[in-house]
Amino acid sequence: MKVLATRRYPGSAFDELDDVEVEPLETLEGPREDLEGLIVANEPVPLELLPRLRLVANFGVGYDRIDVPACAARGVVVTNTPGVLDAATADLAFALLLAARRQVVAGDRFVRSGGWSGSWSEGGLAEEVSGSTLGIVGLGRIGSAVARRARGFDVRVLFTRRSRADSDLGEFRELDALLAESDLVSIHAPLTSETEGLIDARRLALLRDGAVLVNTARGEIVEEPALVAELVSGRISAGLDVFAHEPEVPAELLELPNVVLTPHIGSATRQTREAMTRLVVDNLLAVERGDPPLTPVRARATRP
Repeated sequence: MKVLATRRYPGSAFDELDDVEVEPLETLEGPREDLEGLIVANEPVPLELLPRLRLVANFGVGYDRIDVPACAARGVVVTNTPGVLDAATADLAFALLLAARRQVVAGDRFVRSGGWSGSWSEGGLAEEVSGSTLGIVGLGRIGSAVARRARGFDVRVLFTRRSRADSDLGEFRELDALLAESDLVSIHAPLTSETEGLIDARRLALLRDGAVLVNTARGEIVEEPALVAELVSGRISAGLDVFAHEPEVPAELLELPNVVLTPHIGSATRQTREAMTRLVVDNLLAVERGDPPLTPVRARATRP
């Protein structure tokens, strides 16, 4: 099966593909009738240029930029890489939570600038993580991994998700109640038509003064201008790994001491990225053999 990959994906598994071409999609100048497999990292798929396409193997869990219903209508299978990046993303979410709550980055800047002049800590006092309440928006694989990490910090966990089923990881709350009750909020919902703009100005206003909002999911889940306004006011803090118009970051955030910013690195560990490539390749090899894909995406979960 002839495969096009939009980049050279990390790990030795990539070398197991017998016939793979590496080229960004935007450089395609016309139809490619030879291509049956496509590897993308949550990128729009030009189906009109790929008439014989059989499989889109998405490098990542999120696939909101792939038109899955259109692929399904053409008989094109879409797969993603769930499960293998839970730990890495949960680690980063908790790192952002700790960094924002304990003012780690602001402290680092203070030391580097030469502002620290005595042995006694100077400046405003941070808030503790231990004993606080963490609200998790989306108790899926990654949200559950965050909840398990919270146990080690004696943190009370609240959660909201589509299913109201009980969980031994925390207490269920409706979203508004969760936001109003939590000291810390971490977002782990997928981006869909229902979750786009889910955390809007009204819901941001429900957050307690001094609350920390962490987002390692998708920037579009939060109404970004409203979030910027809250952060500029200094009322809340945030740890942000994702943004609404990546790689653009609102200029107002760049100098704020109450925001920790990272460049969408939730899954960016060697072990995780290599495991993602392994799953991408295994899906391609399965379809090439005529077997079902390992991790197919269901069309009903996508944005319209």
